[in-house]
Amino acid sequence: MAQEDRVRWDQRYETAVLEAMPGPITPPSKFGDHVDLFPTTGFALELACGSGGTSVWLALRGLKVHGVDISGTAIGLAKKLAAENAVSSSCRFDVVDLDRGLPEGPQADLVVCHLFRDVRLYPQMVQRLTPGGLLAVAVLSEVDAKPGPFRAMAGELTDAFGHLEILEAGEGDGHAWILARGIETA
Repeated sequence: MAQEDRVRWDQRYETAVLEAMPGPITPPSKFGDHVDLFPTTGFALELACGSGGTSVWLALRGLKVHGVDISGTAIGLAKKLAAENAVSSSCRFDVVDLDRGLPEGPQADLVVCHLFRDVRLYPQMVQRLTPGGLLAVAVLSEVDAKPGPFRAMAGELTDAFGHLEILEAGEGDGHAWILARGIETA
């Protein structure tokens, strides 16, 4: 499956290059109204980073970022975008098959997963998060949309991450999202 995913996403990103990708450096759309919750220092891990827009946005805010994606083409675009925005020294990008789990690495002050869903990774995301760190997840949802293999069921994110401090969450129009803080330990 990973090889099929890699080929499919490589083709998609190659087409995107022909269509003048990427666009402006902005936060993920579901989190645009909540940028004040995102840290401006520390380390961030972005899962399924695609062409690097979110990772570069985070680096421009002051974070060190590790972005991972299945597509080598996307990773090439992400590295180029980081260089064009003079944040290459703050960004690391790697081709990673998330079907095998999260890559090794330090705990993160921010874990971002935007429009990629693998429920097997939910516990690993929480484990990777520093106490007090921010988890930002947005996925396709069955809420107000047809069910599908890549869509979260109603309540999935709050069920998976409800043991954290939920700052914002919602679902509708075929999307679900959550912003939650890792629990501080005494």
